[in-house]
Order: sequence, then C-alpha cells, then structure tokens
Amino acid sequence: MSKRQRANHRSGSPLGSGPTVLVTGGSSGLGAAVVAAVARAGGRPLVLDRQRPGDGVPWIECDLADTRAAETATRDLAERSGGLDAVVTAAGLDMPGKLADVPGETWEQVVMVDLLATAAVIRAALPFLEASRGNIVTIASTLGVKAVSDATAYCAAKFGVVGFTRALAAELAGAVGVTLLVPGGMRTAFFDTRDERYQPGPDAVLNEPADTAAAVMFALSQPPGCAVREMVVCAEQESSYP
Repeated sequence: MSKRQRANHRSGSPLGSGPTVLVTGGSSGLGAAVVAAVARAGGRPLVLDRQRPGDGVPWIECDLADTRAAETATRDLAERSGGLDAVVTAAGLDMPGKLADVPGETWEQVVMVDLLATAAVIRAALPFLEASRGNIVTIASTLGVKAVSDATAYCAAKFGVVGFTRALAAELAGAVGVTLLVPGGMRTAFFDTRDERYQPGPDAVLNEPADTAAAVMFALSQPPGCAVREMVVCAEQESSYP
C-alpha cells in the first residue's frame, strides 16, 4: 500500500479516489480485467493502449512498439493524474511460427511490445512510483519459464521479462514494490488472430482473466515492507507449466 493509499484509507475517501494504477494493454483481455478490478476496489485506473478502454477510463492511445512514445505517454498520464501508485504491464503480443517463417519485423515487434515496452513504461513511471512508494506488477507467461517450439519471439520476450523483473526487484528493494506474475493461458482474444494450428484446442483448459486480475490486486494490496516477489497463476491442468 502506497503513502497515498494509506492516506485515502485513513480518510475514508470515496470510490474512485483510491490508488492510481496505470495498466498497459488495459482495453482488452487481462488488462481490461485489471482495470475493472481496480475500479471495483475504488481505485483510479489509467490505460495505455491502441484501443479505447471502457467508458470514463482516462487513457492515451499508444503503440507500445514505439518505446519512446510509450515513455512520453506514461509521463503525460501520470502528470495529468497527479502521480501513480502502481503500474501493471499487461500488454502482450504473440505471432507464433517457425523462426525462418516469421518476418523479422514481426518477430521484433513481439519483443518490442512484450519486453522493451515493459521496461520503457516502468522507466518513465519510476519517479512517480518512488514518490508514492508504489508498486509494479509485470506480466510474464508460463512460456517465460518453459520454452516451446514455434514461439521463439514470445519466449525470448517473456524470458526477458522474468530476468528484467528479478533484477528490478533487487534494484528497487525498499523503494518500490516489484512483483512478477506468471500467468497461464486465459479466455481472451489473445489467440483469435492466430492460425488455427496455434489456437487452443476444444479441450483446452484456460483461466478466466478476472481470476488472474485478482492475483494482481493481491500483490498490489500488500503493506509496505511485505513483498510478493513472484506468482504463477494458471489452470490446474495447464500444460505449459511446469
């Protein structure tokens, strides 16, 4: 809980005046579930995405593959909102295929959105998070700890998120809370644009994004000095973990 969260709690602040949480990819999938969970808890969600989020949610349209634009948008949203209490990097992209078959531009876009934009947004948010003694939750994947064929870009990016987050937690210990969330497959539109061979089969067991969002909220709810360093949240029959 940040300084601002503690002050709001003590004063009994009304709905919507709680912690300010920036969510990348907050217009769909897990990001939208986190936005909804923050709002239900009385917080103020902010969104960076290419698509408009739910009604009334402050946002900036941003292609996260442009990391300098992502940094600028993060600072702009934070300044407009009077600071930040947390950042959740839920934006994610995957274009599966054999390395030789995936165009270089496409391969690199996956790494840009999933890994480099994660670092860019957090870099820009750090002054605000340090001021509020806030929290960061990065979203990796079960394919950030287990590699599979036809996913070189996604595995490279998500393995990178794991390493980045562990190093960041060491770097920011005592200043900003850092949690690595490793989710399994969820019932979202994430798989919709894939070739049929890369889509979950009819018997696939997937989690609801709201359940994974609840894990995010658990991490954000911890008091100062209590660190939830890493969590794995997946269907109990998840085949990609461990």
